[in-house]
Amino acid sequence: MPPLLQTRTQHHNMRWSCAPPRQSKPQRSFISPRTAILRGKLNFQHIAIAGPLEAGKSELAARLAVRLNATVVHDETTENPFLEDFYAGTPGAAFQTQLFSLLARHRQQMTLRQTNLFSQATICDYLFDKDKIYAYLNLDDNELFIYQRLFDLLVRDIVSPDIVIFLQAPPEVLCDRLEEHARHDPELSLPNTDYIRELCEAYNYFFFHYTATSLLVVETSHFDLGWTDETIDDLIKQLEEMTGGTRYYVPRIGP
Repeated sequence: MPPLLQTRTQHHNMRWSCAPPRQSKPQRSFISPRTAILRGKLNFQHIAIAGPLEAGKSELAARLAVRLNATVVHDETTENPFLEDFYAGTPGAAFQTQLFSLLARHRQQMTLRQTNLFSQATICDYLFDKDKIYAYLNLDDNELFIYQRLFDLLVRDIVSPDIVIFLQAPPEVLCDRLEEHARHDPELSLPNTDYIRELCEAYNYFFFHYTATSLLVVETSHFDLGWTDETIDDLIKQLEEMTGGTRYYVPRIGP
């Protein structure tokens, strides 16, 4: 892990106090009458799911898409060619990793916008704005100066979701899930425990100050990420009851 990451948390939070998550509500998606009927009481057309590694974003997106007759949009930056060098601490790799992810997600979002996908029920397993979490955590001040200006230009093009589902879990749980994943994929490059801890703190800080859209915070540490039918039903009920603001939700486990 780059030495930079070992002492970033306090400096990261000081940076966010100067540059918090965007507060405005830019372009929004349009809910067609047909989609509204299919989705019943749900008031949200475009749902984004956010959370750190192994939070369960892709699994939840897939399950919700089936239940809500929605299209799933997956993050295409998981094959970032600079990621392994970044985890190994290679100089300059953090900046390369960050720019690759930012530009790749922007390109994907523009393709979706041009194909008018956001006029349909859509569930995205990432939030474009979360890219800043990693930038403020991983980049030095000079790199961040360049990154922030590029981000400010690109984010103007992005269709804002109607609601964000933030999947929250403590670093110990995420590390256990990562280790289990690595046992099935020995060649998988993984960050160390210190980085996961700082990443969790950064996510929590970001979403504590997040007001750009409706926000459902889901605590995922005490249940199976298989997302049972009962859990999905309960989660959809939470979404149906939301009309704005932030709600905190702990899924029920057991009978």
